[in-house]
Amino acid sequence: MPPRVDLHTHSTASDGTLSPAQLMRAAAEADLSAIALTDHDTLAGLPEAKAEAEKLGIELVPGCELSLEYAGLPTHMLALFVDDPAGAVARELERVMLARGRRNELMLEKLRTVGVHLHEEDVLRHADGVVGRPHIAQAMLAAGVVRTFDEAFVRFLGKGALAHIPKEKLNPREAIDAVHADGGLAILAHPYLLSMQARHLETILRDLKALGLDGVEVYYTEHSERYTTEVARLADSLGLLKSGGSDFHGAVKPGVRLGRGRGGLFVPGGLLDEMKAARRRA
Repeated sequence: MPPRVDLHTHSTASDGTLSPAQLMRAAAEADLSAIALTDHDTLAGLPEAKAEAEKLGIELVPGCELSLEYAGLPTHMLALFVDDPAGAVARELERVMLARGRRNELMLEKLRTVGVHLHEEDVLRHADGVVGRPHIAQAMLAAGVVRTFDEAFVRFLGKGALAHIPKEKLNPREAIDAVHADGGLAILAHPYLLSMQARHLETILRDLKALGLDGVEVYYTEHSERYTTEVARLADSLGLLKSGGSDFHGAVKPGVRLGRGRGGLFVPGGLLDEMKAARRRA
């Protein structure tokens, strides 16, 4: 069987439930030849992941998942082959993180105005890395404010809900320029969230390619076979690299398995070879 890879995963450095080292061990157990650690807006888990991957003999593709402000759409970009703690991506993330720290404070203030009295330490108990809404939701669940994780978002933390505060984000040009400055590849994540219509998605991909986008996530947990074929066609026609991953988070996404998504996902290792070749040509 050809090698299987997973180029979109998360650890406790952001909102996953496995530590970076545990994630590497899970990747080895899943018989992956390579795995990318792409925590949300942080590179903090990469040193631990790298040390464990070297012990296990599994290839680690370092990176992160960047949240972007683009046309009002839920846009995320995978920065692959990026790990410099003093690089351009890290500097952009530090700027954004300062703004997000204030966002967390404002959300807790809004929660108090509707009778939900949580403190920063209540939230920090549930976070090992970047602190955000998932950790506030877990604190609400632990305090008995809500009965489920999803209820916290629907009633309080999601867009338009009682305590929602918009998140500070990079724009596509800032993100892509920073990724390229660090020698990485900029890959549009889970395009189905942007559009299920091929014509609309093509417009988006053309627009982002003009800004330097390198590729698009073709193989993804929530993509149907038909949609996968359509995105692959668009990638080929536009000269974009193809990527893929499970978007594994662990227990908070219990139906998503590492390297296999909901069961039928297969990301061929040849995609990683094509990415490496593209980097050599750059």
